[in-house]
Amino acid sequence: MLTPEQAQARAAQAIDRARARGADAADAILIADTALSVSVRLGALEDVGRSEGGELGLRVFVGKRSASVATSDLSDAALDAVAERAVAMARLAPEDAWAGLAPADRLMKGTAPLLDLDDGGDVAPEALKAQALAAEDAARAVAGVTNSEGGSASASRAVVALATSHGFAGSYAVTSHGVSASVLAGTGSGMQRDYAHHSARHRASLEASEAIGRQAGERAVARLDPARIASGAMPVVFDPRVGSSLLGHLTGAIAGPGVARGTSFLREALGTAVFGPGVTIRDDPHRPRGLRSRPFDGEGLPVSPLAIVEGGVLQSWLLDSASARQLGLEPTGHATRGIGGGPGVGTSNLYMEAGRITREALIGEIEHGVLVTELIGHGVNGVTGDYSRGAAGFLIENGETTRPVAEITIAGNLRQMFAGLVPASDLEFRYGVNVPTVRIDGMTVAGG
Repeated sequence: MLTPEQAQARAAQAIDRARARGADAADAILIADTALSVSVRLGALEDVGRSEGGELGLRVFVGKRSASVATSDLSDAALDAVAERAVAMARLAPEDAWAGLAPADRLMKGTAPLLDLDDGGDVAPEALKAQALAAEDAARAVAGVTNSEGGSASASRAVVALATSHGFAGSYAVTSHGVSASVLAGTGSGMQRDYAHHSARHRASLEASEAIGRQAGERAVARLDPARIASGAMPVVFDPRVGSSLLGHLTGAIAGPGVARGTSFLREALGTAVFGPGVTIRDDPHRPRGLRSRPFDGEGLPVSPLAIVEGGVLQSWLLDSASARQLGLEPTGHATRGIGGGPGVGTSNLYMEAGRITREALIGEIEHGVLVTELIGHGVNGVTGDYSRGAAGFLIENGETTRPVAEITIAGNLRQMFAGLVPASDLEFRYGVNVPTVRIDGMTVAGG
């Protein structure tokens, strides 16, 4: 696989070829990776997968016209052809008044922050097999588990390089490790499924496979014999593993392109109270070993920790250069970039700060409500904020989590949901987006 330095040099060569063929400006991203995964089922090896490759995306500008072309062939001849094709396509593209590279004076300069994203390890298939087996064995050992969808373990390493024609070149490497298990409990039509997983940049940071498997088994068994629930308005508590989706709806609503088009339900909310005063939401691209940490954004701009919401007040949009120009603002370092097309907008290690009340106390105040541990479907309207999703979880009765519930629907409007959200104190950093347990009163719950 290419080293970060080799990938950076190759991206720069693609830009040189585009400029030589008439491009006024260009940028290129190169992502090369290797990945190894092992899956088992019922104690036997089921699959071993290995992949290795690299792709380059070249974006060129001819005046205000632009085009993007991607290739997995990184040879000199292929880069020549890609540059030729991209420039020819750009000349035929419609003009875009907001298109262009990031402002040159805003590009990241100096040494990139040390984020410790690459553990440098080389994991053998036998080690991954042992992890997968340990996770599945622990899950199947839980009383009540009757079948298995399998256990898996994976390890990968990726190199990311970005270069622009107006002065930026950077690269970095990241490793990723993961273990998961998925099992079923019960029999016949009453069978229930659940899972557990953990991911980390460093292999040494992974939770024990046995703990992951045991959690998967216990979750599946806990869902057996779901009760029916009467429909009505009631408090809904979101478990951290599903509560993070609420931040996904927030970031979608404050992404620059949608705000510029006027298609966001929060399009007039900057500088106003969107959440209660006890809610602060931060984005931290510099978190060591963070699952979404990065030294620069998708346009070569520096990234830094940012309070997106502080004391309930919305502090910032998420802007790439194009949406910033359209709104008459400065980019915020939130551009994301894939191999195909131009930049998008996204966050890094996003999290909601812990509240002051424990999870137990948060639930203990509820006479009748639900704890949601699974969400189904995508019934969210980004223009109006209307929210309706299928869910499963547990009934809350007199301050206690009791019987499981399934096939319910929870509904509300995100403006009201955000305003009434109360966070607990149990924040843990397990995912790319992290929240504590959160409670929202007055949601509409429809029983199955």
